Amino acid sequence: MDVPEELPVAGTVVLLRTGEHGLEVLLMRRPEHGSFAGAWVFPGGRIEEIDRMPGAGEVDDARRAAIRETSEEVGLDVGELVVLSSWTPPEGIPRRIRTWFFLARSSAGEVRAAAAEVVEHAWITPDEALRRHAAGEWILFPPTWVTLHDLRAFRDADAALAGADQARFYVTRIEGTTFRWEGLRLETQTLPWTLAVE
Repeated sequence: MDVPEELPVAGTVVLLRTGEHGLEVLLMRRPEHGSFAGAWVFPGGRIEEIDRMPGAGEVDDARRAAIRETSEEVGLDVGELVVLSSWTPPEGIPRRIRTWFFLARSSAGEVRAAAAEVVEHAWITPDEALRRHAAGEWILFPPTWVTLHDLRAFRDADAALAGADQARFYVTRIEGTTFRWEGLRLETQTLPWTLAVE
C-alpha cells in the first residue's frame, strides 16, 4: 500500500444498535453553515492536540478524536472501536481532510445533542436513511452513503461488528460528474446520487 498523503485527519464513529427492525445507526443533521452544512452525518471531527500521543499512529489519534467528538456532539461514550474505512478526498478541493471511519456499539443512555453542532438526530436503519436520501428528504455525502449502503448487508449490530474484518481505503477521484473509488462510481449530476458498480 502506498504511503498516505500528508493531510489533516479526522475520526468518525458509526454508532450501532439492534432495534425493532434490525440494525440501526445514529445519524445527525449538521446546521446550515460550516462543514457538511445541512447534511446527515455520523458523529466525528478533526484530530486536535489533546488527541495526539507521542509515537502513536494516525489511526490511533483518529480513534481518540472520534471518541472525544462523539462525546461532545451527542453525549455518548463509546468503548472499543473497529476500523471500518479511510477516506481521502479528491485533489483540488479547498478543504481536504482524510477521515477514518470506525464502528462501535452504542452505549446505554440518551443522546444529548450539542445544539451548536447538531440540529436533529435519529436512530435509523440504513435502508430507511438511504430511502430518505433518494426521496430528496435528506442530504448524504458520498462516504456516509457508501457506509450505509454496505451496512445494509448486516441484520444486527453483532453481525456488523463481526463483518468488519478488513478496513477499506477509499481515495476519491473526480472524473467529470463522477466520484470514483475501487470499483465504485458515484454519479453527482443530480441529487440524490446513484451508485454503480463497474
